[in-house]
Amino acid sequence: MQPAPLDGEAPAGVTEETIIIGETSRFPLEGTLTLPKNAAGPVPAVVLVHGSGPSDRNETAGAYTPFRDLAWGLAEQGIAVLRYDKRTYTHGSSLTAEEVAGITVKEETVDDAIAAAGLLKRDARIDETQVFVIGHSLGGMLAPRIDAEGGDFAGLVLLAGSPRSLWEIVYDQNASFIAAMKDGEAKAANEVWLETEYKRAQMIANLSAEEAKSSTVFGIPATYFKEMDAHSTRDYAVKLTKPLLVLQGDNDFQVYSDKDFLEWKKLFQGKENVSFKLYPDLNHFFVKYDGVGKGTLDEYNYPGHVAQEVINDVASWILKNKQ
Repeated sequence: MQPAPLDGEAPAGVTEETIIIGETSRFPLEGTLTLPKNAAGPVPAVVLVHGSGPSDRNETAGAYTPFRDLAWGLAEQGIAVLRYDKRTYTHGSSLTAEEVAGITVKEETVDDAIAAAGLLKRDARIDETQVFVIGHSLGGMLAPRIDAEGGDFAGLVLLAGSPRSLWEIVYDQNASFIAAMKDGEAKAANEVWLETEYKRAQMIANLSAEEAKSSTVFGIPATYFKEMDAHSTRDYAVKLTKPLLVLQGDNDFQVYSDKDFLEWKKLFQGKENVSFKLYPDLNHFFVKYDGVGKGTLDEYNYPGHVAQEVINDVASWILKNKQ
């Protein structure tokens, strides 16, 4: 079954309710719990973890709502899904300048995902032993850490994630955009800027905590990168023995099948708990697109949905790996 239109109602086979994560905390977050209708007994469930930036619960990007697609599609196949507004989406404007300069993925993403997992495990309608995480992009990079620091999931699905340092990916993204610019002074200036920032990024580990707070790299507080590098995705991921599913779109121009997906395969080589799949025609949001602006951010402005094949693959993997 194809997902409903972008402005449509939830499919007939699911129900949705509003929930609050961290209700008594300084940063309560509103979310949506999507449940299979008329389920017999406790069901497996998923926490969805966003990519970079202030994102709503649907992970809206242009005309896309990939987390809503996943929630509806998985719930139709018997899996509950919790998606929620990101802390920086809901509370970004209330953060002080000092908090913004010092924010890390722990405050932005990790802590709230762990709280979301706990909320699901306390819900009698959910099988507490069958709570999985699906992380997209930055969320895919952080999922192993979220699991280790308290998420304690039954398994992990990594969508367009990477074991590389985030600043390496940001460098590659900027290099790609600059390479596509017309030759001229602006392009030359951007090339100089990029290489200067790359050298700064290579020195992040040498910065003190105070220096990192007052520095930026690629326009992002250095603290953000420094903290991530100190909690390496690679180090968390390589220790995992629970089931993992690593998925990547080959038409992704933000995370790369010939770099990031291959790095996952090298890291997990010979590990029987890890499965991989590469989708030839799908982009960063696992949407098939072959029109105007392909390979640029413009393609996200044309309505599209997460491919049904991806939803089916994730659902079957979760149901197969129920402990």
